[in-house]
Amino acid sequence: MSQWTSIVLLFLYLWIVCFFWYLKTFIINSTGLMAKEHPGSPKIHQLESKRRRVTYMLFVGGLCLLCYILGTWQTTSTPTLSSNSNLSEKVDCNTRYPQSEDNDLSSSSSSSSPEEEDDALDFEAHHKLVLDETSMMIQEFLPCDLNFTEYTPCQDISRSRKFPRVKLAYRERHCPGKDELIQCLIPAPPKYKTPFKWPLSRDYAWYDNIPHKELSIEKAIQNWIQVHGDRFRFPGGGTMFPRGADAYIDDINSLIPLTNGKIRTAIDTGCGVASWGAYLLKRDIITMSFAPRDTHEAQVQFALERGVPAMIGVMATERLPYPARAFDMAHCSRCLIPWQDFDGLYLIEVDRVLRPGGYWILSGPPIHWKKHYKGWERTQEDLKKEQDSIEEVAKRLCWKKVIEQGDLAIWQKPINHAECIESRRIYKTPHICKNDNADAAWYNKMETCITPLPEVSNRGEVAGGELKKWPERAFSVPPRISTGSIPGLTAKKFEEDNDLWKERIAHYKNIIPALAQGRYRNVMDMNAYLGGFAAAVMKYPLWVMNAVPANSDRDTLGVIYERGFIGTYQDWCEAFSTYPRTYDFIHASSIFSIYQDRCDITHILLEMDRILRPEGTVIIRDTIDVLTKVEAIAERMRWKSKIMDHESGPFNPEKILLASKTYWTA
Repeated sequence: MSQWTSIVLLFLYLWIVCFFWYLKTFIINSTGLMAKEHPGSPKIHQLESKRRRVTYMLFVGGLCLLCYILGTWQTTSTPTLSSNSNLSEKVDCNTRYPQSEDNDLSSSSSSSSPEEEDDALDFEAHHKLVLDETSMMIQEFLPCDLNFTEYTPCQDISRSRKFPRVKLAYRERHCPGKDELIQCLIPAPPKYKTPFKWPLSRDYAWYDNIPHKELSIEKAIQNWIQVHGDRFRFPGGGTMFPRGADAYIDDINSLIPLTNGKIRTAIDTGCGVASWGAYLLKRDIITMSFAPRDTHEAQVQFALERGVPAMIGVMATERLPYPARAFDMAHCSRCLIPWQDFDGLYLIEVDRVLRPGGYWILSGPPIHWKKHYKGWERTQEDLKKEQDSIEEVAKRLCWKKVIEQGDLAIWQKPINHAECIESRRIYKTPHICKNDNADAAWYNKMETCITPLPEVSNRGEVAGGELKKWPERAFSVPPRISTGSIPGLTAKKFEEDNDLWKERIAHYKNIIPALAQGRYRNVMDMNAYLGGFAAAVMKYPLWVMNAVPANSDRDTLGVIYERGFIGTYQDWCEAFSTYPRTYDFIHASSIFSIYQDRCDITHILLEMDRILRPEGTVIIRDTIDVLTKVEAIAERMRWKSKIMDHESGPFNPEKILLASKTYWTA
């Protein structure tokens, strides 16, 4: 029993003593009065009434006090938590990392400047959740062991070994079951620093944040990455672009137009450290770069640390988690994907995600094999056979070879399938898929059939509708909406959504001034819908990973790509395909209402904590009853949070939870 409860019981004892003393005095006094008065006198009646009233009040008051004490005694017992073998001892989380001594780049370290302190979030609550004393005493989530600092649940190496190596199936997503889920906080490395701000981050990263020197040694000649004291430098080199990514992109631009706004979205298969995507950004082309978690340690982690869009991914047996007709350009620079094998399966998948009229760029083996065959340690005959096989698959897909010059070869997908359908009389394989949902890409197997393009009325028409040039494309009505291919979505609703997000972002700027000041670079929208959030913040120095829940009633990811943004399908009952600490800002609208009956929202919040950088920001929009549950869990994760009114005022049932992840390390 607590000391507080003992004090209350003492007061109860004194109250009982006082009660009986008062009762005794009252009886003595009333007895003396009754002896003097006639039994039927008015004074006697008044005295009796007063005594009953006082006695009743004292009795009820004492009963209430007793019940309150008993209830308090029951709820102040210490809760017991189940042990977890994955949890480490609680560590000291108050130690800040040291300030960098270098004057040229130290401004990007974690120590906050006075201006940054002024931009800090104000956590004075507008709504307060009253919890009973049991929930208030629930222990914080403990930190995981130090070896969890780079934990990627669905790409865990120990789990992947259980799956077959055929077609690299073991490197695909293999998520833990419910009995394997951990409930601890992924720690940052001991000397973690806030990453450099964009655009400086494109070229630099702190060594302590990603302590892997393997690539700097293995790829030293190819200039991928260099170690300079306490930081990495990324000179923009690559296996097939020794003069740097900028010069390599200029070579591509001399063959196909990259700067006129027609090409906006690109995909880089086997991206390395994503230098190609990093240098395309200044040309207003945004790239979905992906690479598997393999012996080249932390490729994707390096990309995201630098502020470059990337995901963990691999071309193996399942479709890439993107809709059909998503990318204007696809790229492979010595990505080691066997394009000609398995009846052209992987090139067929590129065809699915490539937009009508889109380009496929290949450099590295087997292109220009007559010059490079000795360095590649392969025979001329072997390389010629591989290139002939790729050329044959491309021809069967109805692609046209645009040019081969130097180390580059470029093909173009047709704008429709009018001629391709006729060509099936000559090419029996691959056939055109029948009854196929071309956008279904969440745990769907690749197929060796051509994904059909929407029908056209003439051979000069672009299948699915022609897109505007960038940046007009971002706010033009996407063809998937204008053609009515998504039930319930109209041009009017699209415009209303744009207006809604202008209002919301104006409100966000007021409550988070740092949003417009370059503090955030990597942004996640967990329920992107039409991409209105990404469109409304496109003028800021950030990019948005637009996630569309895989089980949504309406598949809108294709709309997002038609607007010129990137994203992926995702089931938030599972982990996201990224490393820890790779996003600065997470936006989640109605996610917990969607998933609260499908899985434990605690695991969704722990996943958000895993991918969020220390001192990162979260905005969650939902109903007040959902947000109070979320806030209670967030406090256990060491987040600072507050619930605020909707931007339209206090009478809107939707509220906003604003939270910040605190800084702590292993």
